[in-house]
Amino acid sequence: MKRIANAHQLALTIDRLCFELLEKHGDFQQSALIGLQPRGVRLSDRIYQRLLHFQPHLQLRYGKLDITFYRDDFKQRSASLIPNATDIDFAVEGLRVILIDDVLYTGRTIRSALDAILDFGRPAGVELLVLIDRKFSRQLPIQADYVGKRIDAIVSQKVRVCWKEIHGQDEVLLLDEHET
Repeated sequence: MKRIANAHQLALTIDRLCFELLEKHGDFQQSALIGLQPRGVRLSDRIYQRLLHFQPHLQLRYGKLDITFYRDDFKQRSASLIPNATDIDFAVEGLRVILIDDVLYTGRTIRSALDAILDFGRPAGVELLVLIDRKFSRQLPIQADYVGKRIDAIVSQKVRVCWKEIHGQDEVLLLDEHET
């Protein structure tokens, strides 16, 4: 096991990502944040709260998207997949949508999210924010616009993002195959 980020480093990384968003999206009048269920939502919740901390006047559109039925492996995994709630109470038509997920690995989750988001309208653009980018494992030509940290990891390793609310402490770990 290798610690990629401790609680303090994770908090700094989230703050940096928020400042990048504020720099590019300003007042967010034409933008929306959408966290991907289930793991991206923890990160998106934090980003949403920190953005409001830095700019309390922001009127942020924030939603959560379940991509379960859009996955290309749905039929193989349908017995083990438990759908989560999608909560998007606004039209994405004409908005700049920022998809948020914890780890970018093969790109298949993001491809599914792109398919799913079109059911809510046609956005003006879609950006991707991830906490961890596993840069050498992409199966699809997808890249993040905002990255907390890029790491080199072999296929047998797993990135685990731990959140205080669930795991007792905030940290990001790189686990070997026998540790997962």
